[in-house]
Order: sequence, then C-alpha cells, then structure tokens
Amino acid sequence: QVQLVESGGGLVQAGGSLRLSCAASGTIFSINAMGWYRQAPGKQRELVATITSGGLTNYADSVKGRFTISRHNVKNTVYLQMNSLKPEDTAVYYCYAHDVRTVVSRYLEVWGQGTLVTVSS
Repeated sequence: QVQLVESGGGLVQAGGSLRLSCAASGTIFSINAMGWYRQAPGKQRELVATITSGGLTNYADSVKGRFTISRHNVKNTVYLQMNSLKPEDTAVYYCYAHDVRTVVSRYLEVWGQGTLVTVSS
C-alpha cells in the first residue's frame, strides 16, 4: 500500500514563506506525476501545482511567481516552496500522486491527509 505523508504546514504572517514536503511510502517502482491541491473553508479543492517525473511543472495562475514545486524522484518526495504568502493562500494543502506503480500494484490516485497553512494579515 502507498501512503503520502505531508509536513511543513503552519501559521505565517502575510509576506512570509513556508515549505511543504510530501513523502510517498511503500515499495514504489515509479510515480508519474505529483502535486499539491488546496481547499479553503467553504470552497472546492483546487489545483496548486503539479510536476511530472520528467520535471514538467504546472501552476495555478494565483500562485505563479510565488510558489515553486520540486521533486526528488529517488526519494519519492515532492516539495512546495511558498513565498510572498497572502491571507487568501490559507487552506488545507493536500499532496497528490498520479499513477503510482509498486512491485505488485498500480494506484491511479493517491492523496495525503492534508496539512493546514494559515496566513495572517
């Protein structure tokens, strides 16, 4: 079984920075894409950023130029560096992995449990 474990959330003032990490555990052979989504109170979950195994990235317009996604393929870990944070970035951030292959199984979607990011004004 594959699990995603996030870390790095917390409380920060507007203009500050945080770095989120997400590590995939299990006997993993490969992961196609990894990324981050977020869900603010009363809103739908939305894409923040994704990165493929080849390093291609995609960002939501609202975070372009402020957030940077990166990945360590050997460690099966994805990171999200968040700079110039705004109160509207406050949300639960979820790690996501697409097309995870282990020695015996294949998982099209795997989600982490979420980590709360709160940006105060």
